[in-house]
Amino acid sequence: MAKPNPVIITCAPTGGIHTPTMSEHLPITPSEIAEASIGAAEAGASIIHLHARNPETGQPDADPELFMQFLPRIKQATGAVMNVSTGGGLGMSREDRLRAALRASPEMASMNMGSMNFGIFPMKAKYSDWKHDWEPEFLDMTRDFIFRNTFADIEYAMRELGDGHGTKFEFECYDLSHLYNLAWVIDQGWVKPPFFIQMVFGILGGVGADLDNLVHMHGVAQRLFGDSYEWSVLAAGRHQMRFATQAALLGGNVRVGLEDSLYIGSGQLARSNADQVTKIRGIIESLGLDIATPEQARTRLGLKGGDQVSF
Repeated sequence: MAKPNPVIITCAPTGGIHTPTMSEHLPITPSEIAEASIGAAEAGASIIHLHARNPETGQPDADPELFMQFLPRIKQATGAVMNVSTGGGLGMSREDRLRAALRASPEMASMNMGSMNFGIFPMKAKYSDWKHDWEPEFLDMTRDFIFRNTFADIEYAMRELGDGHGTKFEFECYDLSHLYNLAWVIDQGWVKPPFFIQMVFGILGGVGADLDNLVHMHGVAQRLFGDSYEWSVLAAGRHQMRFATQAALLGGNVRVGLEDSLYIGSGQLARSNADQVTKIRGIIESLGLDIATPEQARTRLGLKGGDQVSF
């Protein structure tokens, strides 16, 4: 039996879902995001999935100049692959969501593969005192919100980033239908293999965090994409580590980070992104598996290389 491929660890340090009130450890400023990313890379993450925030308020912010305050610093300090989000913050326009990636011309960018309800409003009930007025309003807005990712949106991003910059995508699939959307996109010739599929579990509006769903989605992906894809798993909140463990056992890759969960254990806030990377790395290595280096990730995902970016 061939030895399994080393596991690619992605870390998403800050995201655009959690708000500053929820954890004092959530990176907000460009300097904090850079430090969190460098720490995660040193702990074993070979890909860093990046969002930016307004440094004064902590709101998700698509300003390319914010990204350019941390992207060069991370690149200088690590060999990690930088993956710039095109998800942005909930409610941003298509054009806003792509601004940073078009400016940075990164090796990778995220790509959401379908429109969906995206409900983070239940988190509002857990807090009463807020650091900023925008936080409860932002959460409550998602009661009546559709996270838009139409076929026109997807094609626009693929043409602008993929064809225009040679950027490859982390295809974020929150439901079974998103895998079939990706298969259709591939049939149109909009993207070429290898494909990197990030299966997302536990978001209200997407597929539930049941391990049966993980096994089923993996099986469907295997039938649809065969040997032309790499797959990874992230799960929201308390499901993070057990889903990552199961993905590794099934031959997949994993994603952790404070974008996906603020915790390191039951009721215990993670003090850093590096803590989560260190924990999942320990689990993976205890299973007899290896951790992929950034260069191994680049080779397996067919990336253009860190010397071909604009930062």
